[in-house]
Order: sequence, then structure tokens, then C-alpha cells
Amino acid sequence: MNIKPLSNHLFIEAVELEKTTASGIVLPETAEKEKPIKGKVIATGPGKINEKGERLPMSVKVGDLVLFKKYGPDEIEIEGKKYLVGDEDDILAILD
Repeated sequence: MNIKPLSNHLFIEAVELEKTTASGIVLPETAEKEKPIKGKVIATGPGKINEKGERLPMSVKVGDLVLFKKYGPDEIEIEGKKYLVGDEDDILAILD
């Protein structure tokens, strides 16, 4: 399926958090039930239009690994796969 978001919306595929941290701390099962905050951008809209009618380019692109607001994006399911859909404003940082 080809997803084409509108305006400054984007689709994110959640990245599961590791169960053990780099320092060896094992995360409890309750941590797995939390909403994800890290994901990979799989589709972006063309950008928002400002008051002057100019299109503002998106700050993120397909393939970027991002941190986003915990309760910002909405969860949806398409063809049995879960995605997060949100605005560019829900993105806090791009990870390298």
C-alpha cells in the first residue's frame, strides 16, 4: 500500500525499545506496555502552508529515526500493521 500523508502529517513505524540497556539494566515488562517514543519515518506530507500561501518544507524525511512526544501521534492499523500518525510538531528530535 502506498501512503501519502497530507499537509505536515507523517507516518511513523514504532521502533521497539531494547529490553536491556547498554549498561546491562533489564527493563521490566511494564516498560513494554508504554507507548513508543522512538520510530522510523515511513511517509511525510509535502509540508504546511503558511499565512502567505507558501509551503513550508518538512524538517524530517522518509527513513529518519526520530524521537516523538509520547502521546502526540495517534495509533492506527492498516492491513494488520500498526503505525503512528502525527504532525511534524510531534517530532522532538532526529537521531543519527
